[in-house]
Amino acid sequence: LSKPQAIMDRARVIFANSGVSLNELGQRMGYEGDTARKSAWQFLNKTVDPRLSMLQRFADALNVSLVDLVK
Repeated sequence: LSKPQAIMDRARVIFANSGVSLNELGQRMGYEGDTARKSAWQFLNKTVDPRLSMLQRFADALNVSLVDLVK
């Protein structure tokens, strides 16, 4: 498994290439209303040591494999 920083770097690249907005990512990750965009931004930019459950939500939201995200 990669170090948390490498995983988050990979998550940011996947998001940047996804064409999905921060608001849409947040909604897909299960956040609603005004919190969707902020929560997605915080996940991508402030998370240092992500929980596996959050990585799974991110992977599901962008239809990528959790294994590819953490390898």
